[in-house]
Order: sequence, then C-alpha cells, then structure tokens
Amino acid sequence: MTIERAPVTYPWTPVDPLGEALHLLRMRGSFYCRSELGAPWGLEMPAFAGSASFHTVVAGDAWLDVPGSPPMLLRPGDFAVVPHGSGHVIRSEPSPVHTVRVDTAPQEMFGDHYSLLRHGGDGDRSVLVCGIVEFDHPTSARLVSLLPPILRIEAAAAVPGATAQVLALMADEARRVRPGGEAVLTRLADILVIMAIRTWVDSDPAARRGWVGALQDPQVGRALAAVHRHPERAWTLTALARESAMSRSAFAARFTALVGEPAMRYVSRWRMEAAAAALRDGATVAELASRSGYESEAGFARAFKRVTGESPGSVRRSG
Repeated sequence: MTIERAPVTYPWTPVDPLGEALHLLRMRGSFYCRSELGAPWGLEMPAFAGSASFHTVVAGDAWLDVPGSPPMLLRPGDFAVVPHGSGHVIRSEPSPVHTVRVDTAPQEMFGDHYSLLRHGGDGDRSVLVCGIVEFDHPTSARLVSLLPPILRIEAAAAVPGATAQVLALMADEARRVRPGGEAVLTRLADILVIMAIRTWVDSDPAARRGWVGALQDPQVGRALAAVHRHPERAWTLTALARESAMSRSAFAARFTALVGEPAMRYVSRWRMEAAAAALRDGATVAELASRSGYESEAGFARAFKRVTGESPGSVRRSG
C-alpha cells in the first residue's frame, strides 16, 4: 500500500463537517407526481429500499400515516419526508379509507419521471406533489439511517426566509403543468429534503448524539471531515489525532465514545462505502484500487469484500 502523510491542519482552520456531510447528500429523483384528489381518497405508497418519499400539500388537507407514528395532518404548504423507504398511506381522512397503490393508479405522463394522477370522489379537493428520491453517497445512507420516521416542515411555523420561499415556489409550480415543470419540481424537492434534515438537526436533541453529534464535535468532527474528503489517504491513528489537535490516546477514546466504533475501523468502512458508490457509478476495480492506495486489484478486492461482504464486481454490476 502506498503511504501518504496526511496534511497538518490547525484548530483555527475553518471546518464545517456537518455542512460538508449535507453537501454530500446527493439525491437522484426516481419519480414525481402531481395528485389532484377528491374526498374520500387514499393512496398507498409502497416501500422502496434506499429511498425517501416526500409529500407537499398545495391545496386542501391530507393525513399521512407512517407505521410507528400517529397519523399526521398536513395542511397547505406543509412538507413531509418519509426518509427510510417505508411503505405508508396518505389519505383524506384520519381514519382508514379505501386506498389504491399509487404505482398502479392511472396516470397521465408528462415525462419519464413526472406524472399527473387524478383520483377519489366528489368531496373536498386536495392537490399534492409527491415524489421518491434515492440517495447515492455513503454520507447519505449513514445520515438517513439516523433520521426519525417522519420529517416535517410546517408552513405555519416556517419563518419568512429561504424555507418559506422554496415552499411557495413549489406550490406555485405545482398548480399547473408548464414546460420544464419536472426539472423545477425535482430541484425544489431536493432543496426541501435537505432543509427538512437541517431543521431536524437544529431542533431534535437526538441529532446531538451518535455520528451526527460527532460531526458537530469541534475536534472529532475535524477528523471525520478529513476522512470524508480524502478516503484514499493512508490514515493512521496518529495522523487523525493530529487533525483533531489531540493526543493519540485521547483522540482514540473520544472518537470511539462519540462515533460508536474505533477510528481505524471507521476509516476502513468509510473507504469501502465510498468505493461501493463509485463502483455503482461505473468506476472500475483497477481505478479504485489505485485511488484507494492498494498496489493490486486483488488486495483491494479482498479488503472490499471483508468490509462490505460483497465482491467489487457484484456491486459494480448491481449499479
């Protein structure tokens, strides 16, 4: 393995590890749907592994029912994310009504990933924009795994500012089908998902613990940021402690206490998670072996399978 010394950094160097993690929260839109609904109505969203669903109410009301959480009323302008790919129901009433699977309901397609769905009875009308996004970076998977079953931005609670403006833009765009509407809605949805996660980080005490809490730690967060930026470097415990301006023993103990695993195990796993994402994007084993500091493809492949449980070839084919 090629040895490369990690650069020395200092406590006054500006670092925002949590901000960098949110920056790496790359999303790929799978499908977006504008729904025009008349009460009574009910839509079942099937489970999609590795994805998150979102719903924003443009007009009327909707009840969101996610397993493990009480039914939640969404009013116009509210935005909710179901981050774990869980199957769930959104409906016109707080109590169960007849539902149809959204992927089997008749829809008018306006592109490969954007449709108009009309469903329900002759009662009160509701208009929603719903979608499914996939996360394709190891930071995303780790961060999303820590989120609660539902993230919500309430229009009534959103202070005038960026969030309220983006919600208003999405509502305006969704009121009618216009050229380029799919592109506008997908980009606005991506922004709102990140804002919803940021709202959770700012308001939920659970976000002060575990990996997210470690990112916000002024010392361990610096080491995490360095590993995330440069997973290919031949990190040592001494080099990581230097990044954090701590002694080797103090850093090792603090890292394990905050993150929940030893620093070097984290480095190995993170390196291979980043490699797995690159393989799914089409990178070759030879490229990643060189990029990760391994002298041979075989050495890289053995380390990859030891950490992930899969061979690099199978991961690349699955992409």
